Amino acid sequence: MLTTTVKTYRNAYSGLSRSTWLLSLVMLINRSGTMVVPFMTLYLTSPKMGYSVGQAGVVFGLFGLGAFSGAFFGGKLTDKIGFYPVQLITLIGGGILFMILGQMQSYPWICAITFLLSFVNEAFRPANSTAIAFYSKEENRTRSYALNRLAINLGWALGSGLGGLLAKHSYELLFWVDGVTNIVAAMLMWSFLKPVDYKPPKKKEFEATPLTSAYNDKTYMVFIIITTLFASCFFQIFTNLPVFFKKELHFSEPYIGLLMASNGIIIALVEMVLIYKLEGKRKSMIYIAAGVALVGISFLMLNLPGMGAWLAFAMIIAVTFGEIFSMPFMNTFWISRTHAGNRGQYAALYTMAWSAAQCLGPLLGAQLVEHYSFYWLWWVVGSLALVASYSFWRLHKRETFKSLKFNV
Repeated sequence: MLTTTVKTYRNAYSGLSRSTWLLSLVMLINRSGTMVVPFMTLYLTSPKMGYSVGQAGVVFGLFGLGAFSGAFFGGKLTDKIGFYPVQLITLIGGGILFMILGQMQSYPWICAITFLLSFVNEAFRPANSTAIAFYSKEENRTRSYALNRLAINLGWALGSGLGGLLAKHSYELLFWVDGVTNIVAAMLMWSFLKPVDYKPPKKKEFEATPLTSAYNDKTYMVFIIITTLFASCFFQIFTNLPVFFKKELHFSEPYIGLLMASNGIIIALVEMVLIYKLEGKRKSMIYIAAGVALVGISFLMLNLPGMGAWLAFAMIIAVTFGEIFSMPFMNTFWISRTHAGNRGQYAALYTMAWSAAQCLGPLLGAQLVEHYSFYWLWWVVGSLALVASYSFWRLHKRETFKSLKFNV
């Protein structure tokens, strides 16, 4: 039994390129400093800062707006100058801006620097997604993205756990650590992942098979709309959920950090092996619909009577498995519709969907809490996630029908 398990894990991680591993290492170091995001709402609503949940929601709305803009320009820049310089510039720039944000006390300045920080940070993502596609082979692309997500979530686990301990002493430390890890990640990339002569192919290379614009791909645009709906619900985990744990359930910062960290630990232990077992067995959209439904159910669990430490932990486990089933296969779906010449555009649009959700989800969620209650928030986001799951399923059925009709 043990030998079989070890073999399964070894097979799950085999066959990936050295550059893919290096990219994931860069991401691991970068995300190990992910302390500001899960504790930003707590920081802004702390006695020292004194802002309301609604004001914190506005800050996160600006964070999402900056991310949306950054994703668009990051995709454009990636298609123009390549993924390597864009990643390097945004890592360094984001690191500096994290340090600056930690020194801001004025609400207008907090809003302004938050927008700029998220703009720079999110410009990194289309470049990073394009780099993973470049360094991976088609047969192991889902696992390459899963490895990158593993690095993100393992870093998230380390950052959240350490962040909970640091926040107990000083929230300002979170900004310094987040900034330093960004810069260290850039230095590692500069030292070990050398620049490649990559530029998207010229249009003439695809004259025989003209490239489809992501904006003219109707199926993809529907996918993006549904993804935005789902992501708006999902982002409650990192914004309003920690506040719920603190204010309603009276959990300590270290325990909140442990709950957030458990999400990343489970993903690190399970996701790669599960993807290895599932990849190619079913259409991506089936896994996506199932995972999104599980996330919706997880939010509804928060309204169960007697919600306490153990039920909260069970909710985190459920939402984590929902994430594992859905998100790697979302990457597989969008990358399957691209060519080298339009990959930056597709990546940017996918990133923009998450960025728009990062703007809308926390902002609207915070307003719902402020005017009604957390009880209504969990009913709304849980129900909307289930609607998104059904919509993904309908999109799958529509595409299957079109494929059968075309083959006939």
